[in-house]
Amino acid sequence: MVQASSVPVAVELAGRIAAFEMSEVRPQVTGLIRKRFFTEGALVRAGQTLYEIDPRLYRATTQEANANLNSAIANAKATRVRADRLKPLAEAQAVSLQEYTDALAASQQAAAAVQQARAQVQTANVNLQFTRVPAPISGRIGRSLFTVGALVTGNQAEPLAVIQGVDPVFVDIQQSSADLLALRRSLAQGGAVAASASVSLFLEDGSEYGPRGVVQFSEVMVNAATGTVTLRARFPNPDGLLLPGMFVRARFDQAINPNAILVPQAAVTRNARGEASVFVVDAGNKAAERKVAAERAVGTDWVVTSGLKPGDKVIVQGLAKIRPGAAVKPVPAGKPQVIAAPSPGQKD
Repeated sequence: MVQASSVPVAVELAGRIAAFEMSEVRPQVTGLIRKRFFTEGALVRAGQTLYEIDPRLYRATTQEANANLNSAIANAKATRVRADRLKPLAEAQAVSLQEYTDALAASQQAAAAVQQARAQVQTANVNLQFTRVPAPISGRIGRSLFTVGALVTGNQAEPLAVIQGVDPVFVDIQQSSADLLALRRSLAQGGAVAASASVSLFLEDGSEYGPRGVVQFSEVMVNAATGTVTLRARFPNPDGLLLPGMFVRARFDQAINPNAILVPQAAVTRNARGEASVFVVDAGNKAAERKVAAERAVGTDWVVTSGLKPGDKVIVQGLAKIRPGAAVKPVPAGKPQVIAAPSPGQKD
């Protein structure tokens, strides 16, 4: 006798590994590369110096900016002292008021020049710091696209190198929009409930990746070229086994069907058109063939989504001799059959 049970709606979909973070290392000043401080393919940490650009020109600019600042400070001091001396003389009308006004304006202009000089010093210091190119993020760095002695510019299109964060990593999983629509309709009609999004991963050689991942989100739009929606899962990658660009297969329970009926695979037969059917025991203890929908298997059972209802008695043994309408004596599956000894005088 079959009963309704909760069965996970498992899916297995193709996916591709994507880096958790990716950053292009770019120069912000122009100059020749003097040194490289990393090994290609190694792990680097955020802030670590990767390249040194020739700093001599920027060091000289910094020194010039500091000299200009000192000159501006000295000039501001002199103009301020002159304005202070002329103020009481102007009040006593010993000098013209216009002369004092000009001196005060010169003092204010000199103070503004000091602020400009300080800003130029800060800009020069920043540019000098940019001659040492740091790693923007922690991760594994690829090959260096520029060698020592190459001329780089602050607005060039090509990066010096690319860093990818590989622990953890993302797995971008592609699912048909039609399958996703069917699942959402099932959830809306109460035929299924959402399941926890724990994902297992299978590598290109068929082996299972040990740590399990978690689905982070699904995109809100369908790819017009492929008709698929991207689901993104996050996986730990402490050993660096998963590499960006690697193709994998992801298996996870996307929902749970609380009204599914499980039938042993031996009880389900299919005709030449692939249609599934089972034999059930009707009210008169006779065999009756019934068409069912069995689209997927769970372990040793078929998941029957239509054609059966709880309480139906499905015949699972002796199917080779069963015909529609044949009388049967139902017993629970797995119960040992008791065969009576032949009566005296009974022929074999």
